[in-house]
Amino acid sequence: MAEKVHTTWIDGMAFEAKVGGFHFTLDAVEAVGGKNRGPQPKPLSLVSLAGCTAMDVISILGKMRVKPDFFDVEVEGELTDVHPKYYHTIRIKYIFKGKDLPMDKLEKAVNLSQDRYCGVTEMLRRAAEIHHEIVILDE
Repeated sequence: MAEKVHTTWIDGMAFEAKVGGFHFTLDAVEAVGGKNRGPQPKPLSLVSLAGCTAMDVISILGKMRVKPDFFDVEVEGELTDVHPKYYHTIRIKYIFKGKDLPMDKLEKAVNLSQDRYCGVTEMLRRAAEIHHEIVILDE
């Protein structure tokens, strides 16, 4: 199965991205000729990772009958210093809030996503070390 996206040049460093019927603008910061009218491409790979693993985790937890009151995935990527700059280390923080959340089930859901289901994790781990942690916030 192949997937296809389009990026069409608008002007300067700006492009219109078309993904599955959705449209948004990509741009660069002013320091490199952009006007900062949209996200830069590289951080969107971190968004893809966050979205992929978050969807896995919430789906797996649902099957386990675990429903957090709050769930957030925070991803931080550390770039190399030389070109081509890429994320050499990525940290994923799974943040949960809820009453009596079973840590063993949270860990199982996260580990299944990271080790088995999340294709974005699999792609990125070929270039970066990926670490994760689980945080449960107090009610």
